[in-house]
Amino acid sequence: MPLLQPVPVERADAVGPVHFIAAGGSGMSGIAAAYAALGVRVSGSDQADSATLRRLATQGVTTFVGHDPVQLGDAETVVVSSAIRESNVELAEARRRGLRVWHRSAALAGLMAGRRGVAITGTHGKTTTTGMTATMLVAAGADPSYVIGSPLTATGESSHLGTGDAFVIEADESDGSFLQYPAEIVVVTNIEADHLDNWSTPERYADGFVTLCSAEHVRVTVACADDPGARVLIGRLRAAGRRVVAYGESSDADVRLTDVRETPETSTATLTASGDQGPLQLVVPGRFNLLNAAAAYTVGRELGLDAAALRAAAASFIGTHRRFQPIGVVDGVRVFDDYAHHPTELRATLGAARGRVGTGRLVACFQPHLFSRTVEFAGELGEALTLADVIVCCGVYPAREDAVDFPGVTGALVAQALTALGREAHYVENMSDAPAALAALVEPGDLVLTLGAGDVTTVGPELVRLLGQEGLARP
Repeated sequence: MPLLQPVPVERADAVGPVHFIAAGGSGMSGIAAAYAALGVRVSGSDQADSATLRRLATQGVTTFVGHDPVQLGDAETVVVSSAIRESNVELAEARRRGLRVWHRSAALAGLMAGRRGVAITGTHGKTTTTGMTATMLVAAGADPSYVIGSPLTATGESSHLGTGDAFVIEADESDGSFLQYPAEIVVVTNIEADHLDNWSTPERYADGFVTLCSAEHVRVTVACADDPGARVLIGRLRAAGRRVVAYGESSDADVRLTDVRETPETSTATLTASGDQGPLQLVVPGRFNLLNAAAAYTVGRELGLDAAALRAAAASFIGTHRRFQPIGVVDGVRVFDDYAHHPTELRATLGAARGRVGTGRLVACFQPHLFSRTVEFAGELGEALTLADVIVCCGVYPAREDAVDFPGVTGALVAQALTALGREAHYVENMSDAPAALAALVEPGDLVLTLGAGDVTTVGPELVRLLGQEGLARP
């Protein structure tokens, strides 16, 4: 798939009725809801019914299950994601009519027009950092607008149109769409080679962040001083005369964390910045979350909010959906779900889970995402999964790719990588068979973690149901 090229930004309230294809997706639903909240007439379709689609219907969006050209109605603008193919019947009809066809990033940019844009990007941690930033700005007294790639646990909402002048968004780097947004502040959490099916090389991928942060409308870049890729970015930007605020534990960070302490449920540190020093206390675990909070704090300072109020606001963030999300507990077996799908994300999530296991075992059920990523990172994925005690590998979730273009590439590559490392992996090609496979493996006290960016989300609830049935409950 070629990288997306930015298009001129048009205000969201000036593009007529809007139809969203695949409106129930995590990247689309929040934007559709925001357009409806703005007073725009919005419709949306998806190939299957979902709780998200039903929720959109309660928010003023006319929703359809399945795709049909007649569902475009009198739409003047049609919004698609990178996953929508030209063969989609609704997209084909929009092309035939000559309607305005936008990628979701152009639709999101239209919402940001006239606001102080904050674009949060990076290889990992975008969703959590965006959610944390939105939550902290709200708790510190602002009323920002925001669009996040996953609903906030506290509210169940992934978007909000506020009365304040800030608009916080999660900016996806995978397809180059992060270059579309009219942001004043850009946050870069980290940079590690990924999405090479689009960017071709790690160098081009890293250069994309430089292009983003060098845009004329960007006033300041907030970047992690602890991440090697982000440190290179910081150096390149400062050499070009661009303003950067670096955060992290590094001694040269402008917003620095010290006295870091972690428990299985919380994390704390002392934060030191220009004109401020004090405690940063989170009710979510993980060193990486302290870094995310430092980034959010820095955004708030750049927007003129009170430093102490921002630090205090960090404790109000309790997470987003699919980020170590609890699914259920049956007979002492605890089941969680997480979006981690890159080796670095797997290591961070499994490392955090290890602190919660107790005397039981850590059981991982992993679904690889994309054939291209699987063949590129099979060895690293296997190495990351060795942090679990019991491992179930599933077939690849193809997303926008076709198996025919990647002969021989299956989830078994990850299982084989684990075998080469001396670890046993249970391979299940069909996702529908994974709950039963897990039910036969788990024991009381185990912590089960389903991992991946695809439909592995169905496994946890079904596993809980199976374990709760008579005869399947653990002795």
